[in-house]
Amino acid sequence: MTINPNPEFARTHKVDQIARLAGKLHIAAKQPERDALALRFGLSALDRLEADYNVAMEAGAIVARGRVRAELAQPCVATGTPVPETIDSDFVLRFVVESEEAQAADELELDAEDCDTIGYDGHVIDMGEAVAETMALAMTPFPRAPDADAYLKEAGVLSEEQASPFAVLLGLKDKD
Repeated sequence: MTINPNPEFARTHKVDQIARLAGKLHIAAKQPERDALALRFGLSALDRLEADYNVAMEAGAIVARGRVRAELAQPCVATGTPVPETIDSDFVLRFVVESEEAQAADELELDAEDCDTIGYDGHVIDMGEAVAETMALAMTPFPRAPDADAYLKEAGVLSEEQASPFAVLLGLKDKD
């Protein structure tokens, strides 16, 4: 995950203060921040974006564990009409200091237990931007409105089944 250098939803924590951040922390994007994020992510609307989380130092990294919640709408890939979506997802983020050595390192093998790794400058982490990126990763990749299939059929777009090389064979079978 790469962090935006000019975040719309900045909520920073200084690394030397992490140990003092006890308990759950809460952040919520304000309307102008949500409007700017909606523009960046191509959303029709972003009515809510918030997160509750804990941060701690673990094995030379900062680890944030929490939950992101969002109410948004994306344009349908077929019709362009807004498709509402609710995101309510747990996350684990690992912040590591960016360095030339780390960038040149071989790929790491990760399993399902591993978390997203975010590079930072060694002084400040930005949980607002990390939460915005986490929301973007959790969104439905190709949202479809309920009437998308009818719209596509009317426009002459073939379904996957109709465009399949086997569709012609199935058509021949029906003629027998």
